[in-house]
Amino acid sequence: MPHLIRRPVRTAALAAVSLLTVPVLAACGSDAKAPARAKPSGSAPAATPTQLPPLPASLTGQKPDWRGCPAPSAAQGGGEAPGAAWQCATMKAPLDYAKPAGETIDVALIRKKATNTGKRIGSLVYNFGGPGASGVQTLPQAADDYKKLGAVYDLVSFDPRGVGNSAPVICLDDKTLDEGTGSENILDEVKKFTDACKQKSAKLLPHVGTANTARDMDLMRQVLGDQKLNYFGISYGTQLGGVYAHLFPKNVGRTVFDAVVDPTADEAQAGLGQAKGFQQALEHAMKYCRDKYTANCPTGPSDAEGNKRINELLEKLKTKPAATDSGRKLTSDMALTGIAASLYDKESWEYLVQGLGELRQLGTGNILLLLSDSYSGRGEDGRYSNSNAAQAAINCVDTSRRYTVEEKTAQEPAFRAASPVFGPEMAEGLLGCSQWPVRGTSDKPQVSAEGAAPIVVIGNTGDPATPVEGAKRMADALGRGVGINLTVKGEGHGSYGNNACATKAVDAFLVDGTAPADGTECK
Repeated sequence: MPHLIRRPVRTAALAAVSLLTVPVLAACGSDAKAPARAKPSGSAPAATPTQLPPLPASLTGQKPDWRGCPAPSAAQGGGEAPGAAWQCATMKAPLDYAKPAGETIDVALIRKKATNTGKRIGSLVYNFGGPGASGVQTLPQAADDYKKLGAVYDLVSFDPRGVGNSAPVICLDDKTLDEGTGSENILDEVKKFTDACKQKSAKLLPHVGTANTARDMDLMRQVLGDQKLNYFGISYGTQLGGVYAHLFPKNVGRTVFDAVVDPTADEAQAGLGQAKGFQQALEHAMKYCRDKYTANCPTGPSDAEGNKRINELLEKLKTKPAATDSGRKLTSDMALTGIAASLYDKESWEYLVQGLGELRQLGTGNILLLLSDSYSGRGEDGRYSNSNAAQAAINCVDTSRRYTVEEKTAQEPAFRAASPVFGPEMAEGLLGCSQWPVRGTSDKPQVSAEGAAPIVVIGNTGDPATPVEGAKRMADALGRGVGINLTVKGEGHGSYGNNACATKAVDAFLVDGTAPADGTECK
């Protein structure tokens, strides 16, 4: 379960299962060694825009043909068409920025025009994280959170290159994703996945890194007619925003980073931070369970007992997957994914409690399977978005580090100490890029942005996926006078729309240009 940085599972995505249909729990008082590594081929693009040829006017002067939006494709995650207020278009971008007059790709765009045209500021571009999340599919779903911003900004998002409808990276097919690779050896699994990506997407793989997506955003700024890029980055979107600010500091407009990736951490450090973060969130959820259900809580009377019970369930599922009403089986990996998915948002803790209770008491895995599917991008029709393939491709071209089995093994005790539930699987994730056919750029993203406008950087003390320490380190790395750190003492992955104080501060900054004081705390 590597690379857990994602947007939260929204409660609405879980509406297909009513907790009332699975009456498992009632609240207290109620009724109820490693082979030789493959030699990487290909090269990563240049790191700075001044090393690249200028873009032709045919790209910078293009005018998007905005039209009504169709329903999102399977690669984007599926769902219904977003409605008449939304417009979609495509933007041409160079496949290889070193050859800007060469082959192009289509970047999928979506927007909703500002409702108060008299006070319109410009476009506000969103990236919702992953990496691998479709902005075209996600923005309409999240738009209710951004109504105040939508009055004065055109709300804009996009599928980053390699994602959704923007030259998607394709690897394993839906059937294989459902059935698994059939191997219990992590290196065999990695090889099968990597071989599929290379076979189906070899031309794309060198070009889907974060730096090229940042260049796409600067092209997008020009195509949208904005002098500056106003930007709202969430989760991985903060890393993307940091790289943009590094490459194009003079073009930074009003910018907010929420749920912030630590740019100073290498892959192992980031993984350990996430293991600690998810364990903390799990323990908070288990306390919620104890407080509400007392003796009926499926994770028992203590965190230690809860960890033990969960690990026993996961171990049992390795040999005897749980039945579900769909006819599919809940495997140990799926259950662990479902548990992790529930920890992105405090509102999902009840689904975790009910899912564990269902598994313990009834032996079935309906709720945890639903959580796992929502996180993994599997639709009810059995089709998957390409988010996992895109995430692997982007992460593996972004990082130059390639871990061996011996190096992974050496890390295991630290991961297990960080999280007895998530640590072992997250240590396995270090091998995810071990056989990748394309060289990576560096071990850490470059985000220093001297001369950029101020950027508000928000961290949440209860964030499982992007621990709060990363926000302060991002603010510092952006540079003096650029990064403004705001800390939220709360729960969940992301603060805007969940914390009134942080939401008010962001609105004041994006709408009025009034930045909070560096070091502000919200409770």
